[in-house]
Amino acid sequence: MELDDMKLAWQDIDRRLDEQRLFNRQLFRESRLGRMRRGLLPLFAGQSLQVLLGILISGWAAAFWIPRIHIPHLLACGLLVQAYGLMLIVMGTRVLYLTQRIDLSAPVLAIQHRLAELRAWRVRVEAPVNAAVGCFVWIPVLGMSLAWYGIDIWKPDTVPLVLLNGFVGLVLVALTVYVLRRLGMGGRLADHVAGNSVRKAEAALGEITRFEQE
Repeated sequence: MELDDMKLAWQDIDRRLDEQRLFNRQLFRESRLGRMRRGLLPLFAGQSLQVLLGILISGWAAAFWIPRIHIPHLLACGLLVQAYGLMLIVMGTRVLYLTQRIDLSAPVLAIQHRLAELRAWRVRVEAPVNAAVGCFVWIPVLGMSLAWYGIDIWKPDTVPLVLLNGFVGLVLVALTVYVLRRLGMGGRLADHVAGNSVRKAEAALGEITRFEQE
């Protein structure tokens, strides 16, 4: 075999190896993106249920306060619970929107950016708001629930007690977050509130990044 023929043969081998590496990279990327897509499905389903729950709560609250519009404290309970239902709808819709914006056909860097937006919303906005509101929303819910049976808890000796319970719960939540961060567990806490779906998506994307850098 002449030298030129050998060079052409080696070039052909190199070309085939490059094509095989490209095929393997694409195959690996598609498998991990498929895992990422499946991992985000529970989040999508959960947030869809949250939106539905928010609609039901809003309807329940409206059905409560409309006939009691002449009773200020019960009207306030109904409106607060309805506001909570609307909050659930807004929060769930926002997560669905951020999830839908993740284009798995985009470059890895663009997908990472979208995932970072989703994580930031869940950790910095959704989790703190839900924690704070959750400490107090049970109060109007309890007032509404008992009012259906003709029981009115809004009396001078009970109002301070229930409000105090709400503030105690808020302080305990804030203290728990502070202690966990002081113990160096802030990252684990952020991962927890970001959700399992987000963590799985980030892990799959990390595998793609490491594979492509090798």
